[in-house]
Amino acid sequence: MRIKNIFAAKRPVISFEIFPPKSGDVIGIISGTLGRLKKLGPDFISITYGAGGSTRENTVKIASLAKNRFKMEVLPHLTCVGHTAQEIDDILGALQAEGIENVLALRGDPPANSENFDYGANEFKYAVDLVRYIKSKTDMCVGAAAYPEGHVQSKRLSTDLAYLKQKVDAGVDFLITQLFFDNRVFYNFLENARRIGIECPISAGILPVLNAHQVRRISSLCGASFPAKLLMIIEEHANDPKEMEMAGIEYASQQVQDLLDNGVDGVHLYTLNRTEPIAEILRNVGLVNGDLQRHAHV
Repeated sequence: MRIKNIFAAKRPVISFEIFPPKSGDVIGIISGTLGRLKKLGPDFISITYGAGGSTRENTVKIASLAKNRFKMEVLPHLTCVGHTAQEIDDILGALQAEGIENVLALRGDPPANSENFDYGANEFKYAVDLVRYIKSKTDMCVGAAAYPEGHVQSKRLSTDLAYLKQKVDAGVDFLITQLFFDNRVFYNFLENARRIGIECPISAGILPVLNAHQVRRISSLCGASFPAKLLMIIEEHANDPKEMEMAGIEYASQQVQDLLDNGVDGVHLYTLNRTEPIAEILRNVGLVNGDLQRHAHV
């Protein structure tokens, strides 16, 4: 099923992100994760794609596994950095052969240890180029990323929004935001996006902060800002991993509840392949098998 049709049929749409395990029995490990997440009733699952396509084969395999064995709707990520048009054709063909109708089009990061990477030398320089290509070659439903606080490589939020509008105009069917920890950031972004004519569904990306080290790493990677309330929680529980996890789940639950109360199109939970924190958040906000007890308006 095309994800744009899921958004058309119900709000809010609840979805999860997982990533291919880096080692071991990849399919065996992820099968356990998928089985547990399926019980939570997501509307779809997204599967990440490693830097420079480093998890390309496993991303396709896991997407097929989730779609065809676990009967879950899937959204495999696809990055264009370092790929030729022929390689993109091959990946899209492999996905379609497995009955997969959706893809998240991203520019992506260069392969590890590739210093001074020249984005300009690529056939696809930006995500918008990939969106146009996919739309010209297939009838797949295409999602894209949005950055409520601006992309880390963008100097101005207004410029970043203009680029986002280009992606939507190129054929993007829905958007999923990068994680944020202050809902006011999301609401401001949403207002600005709607004001410039971005009308497609926008799902809010939420990551529960479960340990202090994770916070520092996230900040360096994506530039998400941390409100004073969250920083106080981190400082208070930094030396108690169990308390930190409980506090992080509660903070994320409050974020999600507020988003639901304000009628968001969807909530996309970054799971880090951990099921129980996600299950706890859904319990805290009254979600049962993916359906909202108080907020559903199908």
